[in-house]
Amino acid sequence: MDTTYYFVGIKGTGMSSLALLLHDQGLKVTGSDIEKYTFTQRGLELAGIKILPFDENNIHEGLTIVAGNAFDDDQEEIKKAREMGLEVIRYPDFLEKLIQKTTSIGIAGAHGKTSTTGLLAHVLGGVSPTSYLVGDGSGKGVPNARFFVFEADEYRRHFVAYHPDYVIMTNIDFDHPDYFTGIEDVCEAFSTLASQTKKGIFAWGEDKNLRKLKSKVPVHYYGTEEDDEFRAVNIKRTTKGSSFDVYRHNVFLGNYQIPLFGEHNVLNSLAVIAVSYFEKVDQEEIKHELLSFKGVKRRFTEKYVADMTIIDDYAHHPSEIKATLDAARQKYPKKKIIAVFQPHTFSRTIALMDDFAASLNMADQVFLTDIFSSIREHGGNVSSADLGNKITKGGSVLKLDNMSPLLDFHDAVVIFMGAGDIQKYEYAYEKLLSNLSYKNN
Repeated sequence: MDTTYYFVGIKGTGMSSLALLLHDQGLKVTGSDIEKYTFTQRGLELAGIKILPFDENNIHEGLTIVAGNAFDDDQEEIKKAREMGLEVIRYPDFLEKLIQKTTSIGIAGAHGKTSTTGLLAHVLGGVSPTSYLVGDGSGKGVPNARFFVFEADEYRRHFVAYHPDYVIMTNIDFDHPDYFTGIEDVCEAFSTLASQTKKGIFAWGEDKNLRKLKSKVPVHYYGTEEDDEFRAVNIKRTTKGSSFDVYRHNVFLGNYQIPLFGEHNVLNSLAVIAVSYFEKVDQEEIKHELLSFKGVKRRFTEKYVADMTIIDDYAHHPSEIKATLDAARQKYPKKKIIAVFQPHTFSRTIALMDDFAASLNMADQVFLTDIFSSIREHGGNVSSADLGNKITKGGSVLKLDNMSPLLDFHDAVVIFMGAGDIQKYEYAYEKLLSNLSYKNN
């Protein structure tokens, strides 16, 4: 039957990826969302996919509704579709149907999912036909794909819809305090995914929670310690990237180089090397593909304005902030590093306040913005100033209409971090900076 796939919440990171993938496969795709610009919509526009504002009148016969995770059944369009008897499929259920026809590899973890998914999709895609869904809004559907690489999100246990061939688990950490009751609850969700995995799991060996993982399929640990099956040794980190030797047990697999920064990217690469090893992909080809990876959107994305280096990053958890600052120190060892952080959700800020302060203090100077609350929150009894009080390297709160405190820094690195609308602060600062830069003609 000739149907049009109508995505409710098409600008969501997973949703826009899936919409692009279906469009690539020659299917008809359209959808709706808020009118405010988001960084995922450009890809949809370039593909010619129409985005409508939410409105129940958009719903008519001939549509199959793909419902985004952020929307309940009382959302006007979903409600109307159900009343009309149209098929409504939730995002994870739709994805589960798609992955069955390929060798599927899901990437799960509290942190590093998107970067690892992007890296694996790039590497395998250079070697064999590969479809992918990356959580930065990019997706691609390839005819007769051998591999399907996708991000598997633990939030609200969405990933329990999946039964993939392989899963990479980058780490387990307590996040999403609005949903998970604690670390045991998070571990239990990962155990469920492990029990549904068909061929094998690749897990970071230094994560004590992942070491306790029970599974019917083999768990291959990767990392930098003696007891890891896949091990990176002789790690050299320079201002150009990182290089390391890889051993499986005691067998030398080769020396690998990546144009990426931070220890976490060595680990992410190791996971990619391990998966491709099990799928018998030639390691020389893997080495070659690793060299050309350009990164994913909103993860250590750099630009240069006047004498400043500006980095945009999605980091919104203490572990991610630490990883981003570690990467910046590797690439810019001699420059001052200024962090501008937008706390994301009241619940997370309260639950992890001391950890946020400790991670942010790794920068030379810290600024905060007001807390960005999620759709599901209505205020909370914490403010950015409360977090600022715990920070020893500054911690004052910037307002959008006055970014001038950042103008005191020269020939330095400013990192804008957060999962909300932190980019509007970045753009305000860039505008200020470029207006003040004298044109040296």
